[in-house]
Amino acid sequence: MMLWNAAWREKVLPELAERDWDLIVVGGGISGAGILREAARRGWSCLLLEQRDFAWGTSSRSSKMVHGGLRYIAKGQFGLTRDSVRERQRLLEEAPGLVDPLSFLFPHYQGQFPGPRVFGGLLALYDALAGKRNHLYYPLQQLRYLLPGIKEQGLAGATRFQDAVTDDARLVLRVLGEARAEGGEALNGMRVVELLREADKVCGVLAEDAESGRRFSFRSRAVAQATGAWADALRKQDGPEHIRPLRGSHLLLPHWRLPVAHAISFMHAADRRPVFVFPWEGATVIGTTDLDHHESLEQDARITAEEVDYLLAACAQQFPAAQVRRADVLSSWAGVRPVVSEGDDSAAPSDEKREHMLWVEPGCVTLAGGKLTTFRLLALEVLQACAAFVGKPVEDYGQAVFRPLPPFALPGLTATQQRRLSGRHGLALPQVAALLEEVGQQAVGSLDTLWAELAHACDNELVLHLDDLLLRRTRIGLLLANGAGAELAQVRALCQPRLGWSDARWEQEEQDYLQLWQRCYSLPL
Repeated sequence: MMLWNAAWREKVLPELAERDWDLIVVGGGISGAGILREAARRGWSCLLLEQRDFAWGTSSRSSKMVHGGLRYIAKGQFGLTRDSVRERQRLLEEAPGLVDPLSFLFPHYQGQFPGPRVFGGLLALYDALAGKRNHLYYPLQQLRYLLPGIKEQGLAGATRFQDAVTDDARLVLRVLGEARAEGGEALNGMRVVELLREADKVCGVLAEDAESGRRFSFRSRAVAQATGAWADALRKQDGPEHIRPLRGSHLLLPHWRLPVAHAISFMHAADRRPVFVFPWEGATVIGTTDLDHHESLEQDARITAEEVDYLLAACAQQFPAAQVRRADVLSSWAGVRPVVSEGDDSAAPSDEKREHMLWVEPGCVTLAGGKLTTFRLLALEVLQACAAFVGKPVEDYGQAVFRPLPPFALPGLTATQQRRLSGRHGLALPQVAALLEEVGQQAVGSLDTLWAELAHACDNELVLHLDDLLLRRTRIGLLLANGAGAELAQVRALCQPRLGWSDARWEQEEQDYLQLWQRCYSLPL
């Protein structure tokens, strides 16, 4: 793999600004990464610019699910569901250890809709679209073994179905790694200030380096905007369609506090919205909400006190004996969904459709909306719209997003550890293996994350700030108490020399990180 760190970034930035590009991608979430990956494989000269950090926005703060969108069937969005379940299967096959199967259980209570027959019919269609039957009904007696502690009053049984779970930020990094291996480039900390136009045609972008304050002009034949909730910021608006930012918030609990082996999907008693409790990274997640997000998009989204109460009420509804309280919460996160609205935003957030749109002007294509699961299909659609500007055809031959990895032994690690590292690091696995020999195979606390993974991120994954390392390259800031505060001294000993930060720089980064964590990733005071 090619060099990819802050020193490389500083050196190469002026050189990249001098080049003429076929395509500039604005936005470093999963959609932007997917566009870069598909452009690079076709031999396009392509560059991605991200204003903050890769996956900083929605793509590190999603619900972590790679799913077919069962709820979309009920809304009649069969095409979206079909595409989603097929892409889910593709990702499960291509990226084991990064995208993994997750069984869901939907409990049925007497007198509540949907009952087992209706829900089973829905799942029969869901499975038919996926081309694989994967649902089963469990009566109460069997359910006691699968979901100990679930509310049993009025419970008849539950239906099991299958979807998948991922680490969304690592998914973005791995897609970017595939793109860079085929000649694409990606830079974080580059805020696009405006689109450059000549003769009323977009011909590039003006971007500001957040690290130095310098501005650079980048010229290209086409610009693809994949900025999610920020999609309205730069484009020319000539219709009623606009982005309606909707916030989804989550709570993270230690696994021992609410041990679940399956995801539990149920309707919240307060508003009949679907809510989930599911295992993730050795912890338990409760999510999600669906509310209009009125705060500035320039700041990390954060959970509100009302959302905390809503999610804890959901937990108490299904697991009353657990008596989960605010004091049990390890961390929280909130992401902003970029939902396309054609009206005055008076409809309930959950009633908005999740279909995406493309907004096209000469030289520029803006992707609005979309789902994590279908990022490959979205990328192809964007590239096909850009093809007229670039002058290169775009066909879909169904090539893998993630190329098969050759067998690579990691002596001393279990098969589960090897699978996990292979899934999360992909083509960079040899570099991780070298660091395992240098740093050792020790894990961070009780987590699956290894210290060598932090070293790898510092050396090879363009870490610009401490929150990049602790909240996205790894998840230890979410999974350990107080944002991994007790581990920061050891993080410093390992990472400060690799990042080349002075003592003053490290101390400022640590202070900024802890303030950010307290404000946006803990619970509101």
